[in-house]
Parts: sequence; C-alpha cells; structure tokens
Amino acid sequence: MHRISLLGSGLIGMFYTMALHGHRGQDRVIVNYSRSAERARSLAEQWGIPKHTANLQEAIRDADTDVVVVALPNHLHEDAVLAAAEAGKAVLCTKPLGRNAAEAQRMLEAVERAGVFHGYLEDLCYTPKTLRALEAVGRGTVGKVLWVRSRETHRGPHSDWFWNKEFSGGGAIVDLGCHCIEIARNFIGKDIRPVEVVCWGDTLVHPIEAEDNAIGMVRYENGAIGQFEVSWSFRGGMDLRDEVAGTEGTIWLNHWLRTGMEMYTAVGETDYVAEKAEGTTGWLFPVGDEPGALGYVDMFTDMFDALDQRRPPRETFYDGYVVNAIIDAAYASIQSKQWQPVKLPIWRGREGVESTAVLRDYDADHVLLKEERMLDGSTKVMLRNKKTGQVVHRTNPG
Repeated sequence: MHRISLLGSGLIGMFYTMALHGHRGQDRVIVNYSRSAERARSLAEQWGIPKHTANLQEAIRDADTDVVVVALPNHLHEDAVLAAAEAGKAVLCTKPLGRNAAEAQRMLEAVERAGVFHGYLEDLCYTPKTLRALEAVGRGTVGKVLWVRSRETHRGPHSDWFWNKEFSGGGAIVDLGCHCIEIARNFIGKDIRPVEVVCWGDTLVHPIEAEDNAIGMVRYENGAIGQFEVSWSFRGGMDLRDEVAGTEGTIWLNHWLRTGMEMYTAVGETDYVAEKAEGTTGWLFPVGDEPGALGYVDMFTDMFDALDQRRPPRETFYDGYVVNAIIDAAYASIQSKQWQPVKLPIWRGREGVESTAVLRDYDADHVLLKEERMLDGSTKVMLRNKKTGQVVHRTNPG
C-alpha cells in the first residue's frame, strides 16, 4: 500500500482520487494540498482524506506519505517536482510535464539526480481501447505503422489558469496536443526519434493570447507521421479519436462521443452526464466508469506496480520531456510557417532506424505494389520493375 500526498484539488485531483480510491484500491490519498484551504478541506471531506493543508512543503514532506502526485497548474509543476525530489519521495506528475522542454529537462534531471521513482501521468495512453490497440500493433497485426492521427477537441478547459498563456505555457496544443503527440509516439515507437514538426495554429474564437485551434504533423526518423488535431472551440462535447494506419491494417478508436451507451431524454438528465458534455436533453452519451474509460485506473495500476517492482512505468518523465520538445517545435513552426526541427539534447532511443517502406518481391524482376480482387473475380496486381522503375499491371483470371 502506498500513501499519497496529492497536490491539487481541482478536476484532475478529483479524477485521480476517484481512480485511486475506487475498485477497492489499496493505495490511498493521505494528504491533500491546495492553494485554497477551503478547497483542500472540501476534497478531503468528500473522499475521506485524513489530512488537508494549504502549505505545499508540509504536504510534500508529510512523514506518513511516500508518493507525491502533482495535479497542479502547469506553472507550478517544476517547483513541486523539485521539492518532491529533494524530499526523496516518488513523484508522479500530470501532463504536460512542463510548459516547455527546458522546464521538463530540469525536472527530469532533478528526479534522476535524486534517484527517485518518477512517472508521467498521461492518462489517454492508458485507456482500455488504447492498450488493446497497442497490443495488436506490438504483435504486428497492422504491419509497420505509417501514420497515426490523434484528435482531441472540446469547447475549452474548465479552470481559469488554462486560459493564461504565462501559467499554461500555451493554448490547445500544450493542453490537448500533449495527449495526441504521446499517443502517436506509443503507436509509432517511442524509440523512434521525432525529427521535425510543421504546425498551423490560430486563435479563431476566444479572446485570448494563445491558440484555440491547431493542426500539426510530426515526422519521425523512419518516415512515419504523427498528426494531431486540437480545438478549444469544438461544439458537441469532447471528441477523442485515434486512427492508426499500417502497411497491413488499420485501427480506428473512438473514446468519448460514442461511448457505447446512448440515452434520449426530453425532460433532461438531472445527474452528471460526462466530462465536457454540453447538454442535458436530447441524445446523451453517458459513461459508466469515467476514470476507467479515460485511462486513470490502468495508469495508476501501472505506476504503482512499477514502483513495487522497481521498474520504470510505461510513461516516465523522459517521455514528458520528449513531448515538450515536440510542442516547442510546433510553436516554432506556427511562427515560421515552415518545418522546424525537434531539439532533443537528451535522446535515448535508436539512431539510424530503417524506413517504413516495405518491398515485397513478386518475381525475380518485379516488386509488388498492390494486389486487388476485381468485380469479375479476377486479381489485378500492380508491379514495379526493379531495374527500370516502370510500373505495369497484370490481371490473373479468377
């Protein structure tokens, strides 16, 4: 059993507590910290947390806890992580790790210098559908992954600090794009180096300094592409979708707008429907187990199993650092309107990886480009001559 100092009492802090205390979980939040003493007290009373405080150091250094979970606004991550590392506590930090790669690198170096366990709380890499899809990709079910498209859109975040560029580090990209980027890395291979990014982002709806809509592409060393689409102005709820295209197959994932439960009401639903749901009448899409569907349960299971087994979790501070470096390149691309390199002074993956291109011999002189069954039952193949490069087709009777 691990005893936790939870830093933060907002929506994420509540979701974390629901996941940790639910399903007869053994790990418990013992201390809740908030900058607001009233909010700390309220969350503690709601979830049976024995202690609450508005003193950050008091929460981190509490003698009864061995793990610090950081669920604070982005601009407070670094101070909290450095304090946890100095106290010798295992530390888990919500996404994004930092407001930029420099912050993330300092946090990574601090926990590694202190020798403390660290985990990056990237919940959407732990959704049940994502974990099942990753297993399939790992078995080679879709062949080599060529392209991953990840989308997260909704009307905008729930807390005021998200809308302050100084506090958050950016807009929809740093808030939502961090999820999409890491999802793509998981499918493409986290040991494959991200090389460059091209990105469009703009403020289309909200009167803020940061972008509220963006689309970007990340090119990886093996030629694969990770594409992210994010918005703080999408209407209709929260849209979480991923697509994985490989040489031998395709995976489509829809995590939220179509939850598998559909309910129509003319009079209105008086209970909570789902995160970012816009309405309470008409067709609704409730979620049976929200912390489970969003990946929080499997995320914390992995984190604490890894801590007990003295192994790294699936998502570490290093992963958060790589994501921040990709986001930095995305913001640079918005300004330059050109591809921008991903700057990774610390790289721990493979170098010189092979291309995703797959050549399959058809005969001694040709490689197979495509094979297709036609309406009349025949089979048409597209072939490329190995010597001349000429493309021809052949039709074989059915």
